[in-house]
Amino acid sequence: MILTTYQTDDGNKLGIKTERGILDVAAAAVATGVACPSSADEVYAQGNGVLPALRALADAADDVALYLDEAELTYAPVVPNPGKILCVGLNYSKHAAESGAAPPEEPVLFSKFNNSLAAPNEDIPLQADWKTVDYESELGVVMGATVRNISVDEALDAVFGYCNMNDLSERDLQMRSGQWLLGKTLDKFLPLGPYVVTADEIPDPQNLAIKGWLNGELRQDSNTADMIFSVAEVIAYASKIMTLEAGDIISTGTPEGVILGMDPRVWLKPGDEYVVEVEGLGRLANRMVEA
Repeated sequence: MILTTYQTDDGNKLGIKTERGILDVAAAAVATGVACPSSADEVYAQGNGVLPALRALADAADDVALYLDEAELTYAPVVPNPGKILCVGLNYSKHAAESGAAPPEEPVLFSKFNNSLAAPNEDIPLQADWKTVDYESELGVVMGATVRNISVDEALDAVFGYCNMNDLSERDLQMRSGQWLLGKTLDKFLPLGPYVVTADEIPDPQNLAIKGWLNGELRQDSNTADMIFSVAEVIAYASKIMTLEAGDIISTGTPEGVILGMDPRVWLKPGDEYVVEVEGLGRLANRMVEA
């Protein structure tokens, strides 16, 4: 199943992507009488337990009026209100090498806050004094269950689905102290979407092509197989530190090809567009603009 979140005059709405268009979940629940959470916040907060109801709703929704033309929709951040945003640094072997860092012995975790969320096609404002803005194509994980001390073998069972993410970074701010927070959680510095693809449709998250284009030029071209710590290992590790809950999101690291690893370094500027594509998850595009 493929979910998306889009903007309306009445707030964000949840949709299911189908061959007939985007099914309006709230309208379909009313029309069909199928008992089903109808908002993105409800669905992601309840997690994997809502999937049977969503599938039943999609099967029952026969009225063509319930389906919308995706081309006419304005996306919202596909998970609009995650409980936690965890990110993993230096999690691809070749990216660690290009950054001049030794491969970490344990996952390097840091956080972003909800102010950093941005929608597909949304402009990303850059302040004039931000001179070292970089892109990072990443596989995003949406948790579907509450877990603590989960094993690696069981970790993927707790995943709701996967999405594209761009972990934008202002490198000078990131390196200003021992904490990366300043350069990571700037406003709109975590675009994600346009879809959450449920885990049953992504049988192996460690074998996905991951690519990124700057103004049409392929910059990142790798595979999630190059991760140092697998998705399951990251979840298991994080769950030993804190409780992970349905609706939390994890950005699992970026492959080689970021500006930080280049010589010369030509940083992002207003007018630039970056596109992220993780295999099977659609296309995430955002343009940089003056703040």
